[in-house]
Amino acid sequence: MRRRLLIGLTALSVLTAATACGSSDSGGSDGAGSSGGTTSVTVGLIPIVDVAPLYLGQKKGFFSERGLKLEFSSAQGGAAIVPGVASGQFAFGFSNMTSLMIARSNNVPVKAVANGIASTGVVGKDFEALTVKDDSPIRSAKELEGRKVAINTLKNINETAVRASVRKAGGDPDKVELVELAFDQMPAALDGGRIDAAMVVEPALATIKSQGGREIASPMIDIAPELTVAMYFTSVKYAQENPETVKKFQEATAESLAYADSHPDEVREIVTTYTKIPADVLAKVTLPKWPAEPNRASIEELAELGAEDGLFKQNPDLDELLP
Repeated sequence: MRRRLLIGLTALSVLTAATACGSSDSGGSDGAGSSGGTTSVTVGLIPIVDVAPLYLGQKKGFFSERGLKLEFSSAQGGAAIVPGVASGQFAFGFSNMTSLMIARSNNVPVKAVANGIASTGVVGKDFEALTVKDDSPIRSAKELEGRKVAINTLKNINETAVRASVRKAGGDPDKVELVELAFDQMPAALDGGRIDAAMVVEPALATIKSQGGREIASPMIDIAPELTVAMYFTSVKYAQENPETVKKFQEATAESLAYADSHPDEVREIVTTYTKIPADVLAKVTLPKWPAEPNRASIEELAELGAEDGLFKQNPDLDELLP
C-alpha cells in the first residue's frame, strides 16, 4: 500500500536563485507574437546538457516546421523559471519534477506539457551519482550517517534522492548532514576534504571521476527505475489561451527528444554552442535519456518520497500537473 502523502512546507526553489531575462512574444492567444505564420515563444532554460534536445530540434527545423520559433532565455535554476512561467514572462520552461510538484502544492498554476529527461536506469552509468574521494573509507550510502554530504539545493529533488539511497542501504537519512553547494563547486570541495560526499550531475560528475573520485550510489535510480527527472511546462493560463501553440510545442519537443536520444554525437556538439563545458570534459559526460513520454509511476514514487521528506504544503495533484 502506498504511503500516505504527508504535509510539509518548503520554499519554491531548485538549483540557485537567479534573475532571468526575456519575455514571451506569444501570449493571450495563438495569434499573438506571430509573423508570417511563425509564432515566437520564449522558453526559460537552465544552460545544461539536459535541454540539448530543444537546441537540436530548433537547428533541425522540428519547431519551424510547425510554425514555432523558440527564443531561449537562460536562468540558473527553477527559482527564476517557475515564477517566470507562472507570471507569463516565459511561455514555457524547464524544471525538475519536485520543483513542479512543490509549485502545485503551493497553488502555483503550472502544467507539465512535454517530457524533459530521465535517468538511464543503469546503476553506475547514470548522469548523476553520489560520489566520494578515491581514498575515502565510505563504501555505501549507509556509511554517510554522521557525514557531510553536499547537494545543490536543500528541500528539493536531490535531497530526496540522497535520502532514498541512504534508506535503501539500510541507513538513517536523518543522521546525514546535508549542506548546500553549487554543482560546479563540489569537485574542489570534495577533493579538498571540505565535504565527505557529493550528490552531483554532469559535467561535475565527469570532473570528479577525472580526480579519481568514486561512485557509491545512483540516487535517482534508487528513487525509481528510469525516473522522470524533469519536464517542460507552461502556466495553466497559457495552456488554456494557446492550445494550438502548446500542441505544436509538445509535438516538436517529442520529435526533438527522440532525435537527441538516438544521436548522442550531435547532442555533444550542440551543447558546446550554449555552455562553457570544455570539449574534452563533454566527451566523457554520461548523457541522460530523453524518452518522448514521462514515466508516471516513477513520478508517483518521487511524490511519495518528497511527501515523506516534508517537501509539500499539500498533496500535489498529479492529474492536474501532468499532461
